[in-house]
Amino acid sequence: MVALARKTLVYEWRRFLPAILAVGFAGLLQLLQAALVLGIFSSASVYITGSSADLWIGYPGTQSVSLGRPIDPDVEMRLRMDPAVARVEPFYWVDADWRGAHDTGGESVYVTGIDARADGLMFSQALPPALRERLAEPDAVIVDRADVDKLGVTVGDTAVINGHRVRVVGESSGLRALGGVNVVTSLDTARQLDNDPTDLGRPTYLLARLHDPAQADAVAARLRGDKGFGPYDVWTARTFARRSVLYWMLDTGAGAGVVFLAGIVFLVGAVITSQTLMAAVAGSVREYATLNALGVGVGNLRWVVLEQAFWVGAIGLLGATVLGFLLLVAARSQDVPVVLNIPITLLCVVLAMALAAVSGLVAMRSLRRADPASLLR
Repeated sequence: MVALARKTLVYEWRRFLPAILAVGFAGLLQLLQAALVLGIFSSASVYITGSSADLWIGYPGTQSVSLGRPIDPDVEMRLRMDPAVARVEPFYWVDADWRGAHDTGGESVYVTGIDARADGLMFSQALPPALRERLAEPDAVIVDRADVDKLGVTVGDTAVINGHRVRVVGESSGLRALGGVNVVTSLDTARQLDNDPTDLGRPTYLLARLHDPAQADAVAARLRGDKGFGPYDVWTARTFARRSVLYWMLDTGAGAGVVFLAGIVFLVGAVITSQTLMAAVAGSVREYATLNALGVGVGNLRWVVLEQAFWVGAIGLLGATVLGFLLLVAARSQDVPVVLNIPITLLCVVLAMALAAVSGLVAMRSLRRADPASLLR
């Protein structure tokens, strides 16, 4: 019976091709949707994942990097007194208004002030040492390559941020933020661009590198308990990155929309695939009726249909994987934020095979017409 299912697909491939295409495109949509969602929401933690700090210190209750509030600079002394801490550096976050050199109008940007030294912790994995050293120049900024057209500048142009003239000294990739445009500056330039008198030059975050990164959880718990330096909290880099991503996925309501869209894709795919598979089974109803007349039970015929549905799903998924890989490569070349990991990929595979299985179960209804008496008509 298993051989019958495979041979039917081989010799009657034209009947099953629409079902294969339906499963393939449904799987492709789910795969690309997952990659886009992960890429977009992961950009909320690009500040953390693109840096090499083991601990992040910020205001208590901060849900995302973009929601940080200034903390007391004396907290830095508390960190330096801990023997487990190897290095500490501040990170400034400034919400600012950008005015391009070519009169492109205003644009809201996130100014991130970092330590411009070649071995700085902030954006150590996103900015090459030679590029970040350019920030040592007065009023120098770096923008993401994907935001150049939006900001209306090229390398060497000048712009105005919060009424202060700056010069673009370089562009990079991987700095695109969720919900805004990242502009990277040195610590001194960020302080000059901050027009909020209540901040008084206080850092938004402090980054710490440990002698032993494996002790990050224990050191974070120890540093978190000291309240003598004002309100602050300590997170490991992994915890803070996950916290930022989950905030945008769950607390903003965007995650519910993604789940709803995934359900719609699954439902539409199941309807289309089941109908095409039912048509393929109905086209072979006389053959099934003949097998039934020869003594093959309806239960065995159902297993044939399920086997066909499995192969339809496997072939369609194989095509979707190849096409999806090519589309992801093309998306990355255009700076489209796409990220795909093994758990999400396996989940898409399971959903695609479940789609084929549901379609196979629905297609079994066509076997009701596989009655040997129908051969006499």
